[in-house]
Amino acid sequence: MREIEIRDQMIRLGQFLKLADLVESGGDVKPLLLEGLVRVNDEIETRRGRQLTQGDVVTVGERSARVG
Repeated sequence: MREIEIRDQMIRLGQFLKLADLVESGGDVKPLLLEGLVRVNDEIETRRGRQLTQGDVVTVGERSARVG
C-alpha cells in the first residue's frame, strides 16, 4: 500500500483519489462512488467531499492508498 503525503491536515476524498492516482481524472470519481466501488477504512463511501485525515485508507478495486 502506498502512503500519499498531504500538505494540510485534511483532504477531500475526490482530491485524494486523483492525487493517489486511484482515478485518471475528476470525472471518474462520481461513477465509482455511485456504484459503491470506493472504500474508506473498509467502509463503502459515496460522498466525494468526505474529509480524510492522516491514517485513513482509501481503496478502489484492488488498489489502496493511505493518507500520510
